[in-house]
Amino acid sequence: MDVATLLGIVIAGVAIIASSILEGGNPAVLLFPPAIVLVLGGSLGVGLASNRLGDMGGIVKATVSAVKPGKPIDGAATVTELMAFADVARQDGLLALEEKVKEVEDPFLRRGLELVVDGTDSDEVADALGQEIEAQRERHKVAAKYYADMGAYAPTIGIIGTVMGLAHALEQLDDPGKLGHAIGAALMATLWGVMSANVFFLPVSAKLKRLSALEAAHRQMLVEGVLAIQAGASPRAVGERLKSHLPPSKRDEVGGKAEEKASA
Repeated sequence: MDVATLLGIVIAGVAIIASSILEGGNPAVLLFPPAIVLVLGGSLGVGLASNRLGDMGGIVKATVSAVKPGKPIDGAATVTELMAFADVARQDGLLALEEKVKEVEDPFLRRGLELVVDGTDSDEVADALGQEIEAQRERHKVAAKYYADMGAYAPTIGIIGTVMGLAHALEQLDDPGKLGHAIGAALMATLWGVMSANVFFLPVSAKLKRLSALEAAHRQMLVEGVLAIQAGASPRAVGERLKSHLPPSKRDEVGGKAEEKASA
């Protein structure tokens, strides 16, 4: 979708490092391997324990989609495409869409139009596509919940590391010179627990929920468009009905190429 998540994490990281420098500290102390291994490894482990192994493939894909730039959803182009299909169906009948449906890239839209061309009842079309949207929501919830769980576990795991570190520090009471370093090292686990939860795990979970909501809204718009085409609505009526799903700044982009798409 976009680089907002990756950019946000980088900005948060820079802010943490800058704050450490301004306080007169050394940012290098943040790179404390024992705390990093405990918090990140422990969070990944308990996150896995709360899910199925078979879920991990989908979680990895969802993670990539959250942090990697991708092709944005072009709602205006989609509405224009639906208007073109409405024009063909109105002039030549629904069966005339059969060849054009094969060129549709979006598998969800292609399935909806195929159901219409096959003469499926409108209620059945709505039910079939609605079930697919709901199934997609449930799949997306798995990845979002995984990161939300790790965001909840990480601070507690960090506290476990701090308790372990303090226990180790108490073993060195006979050497006060080492005590301060040992206590500081122990607190690094809590720092990494809170930091990883609030800078990475929870933001990624929120991003996945947002992406899922956007995709579901886009598909709901497609369902309305497909049903309007099946009902014999004019291209203009289809466009006006679906514009409400678009931001005001995108509505003027709708319809300019509908005739061109229909005749292609």
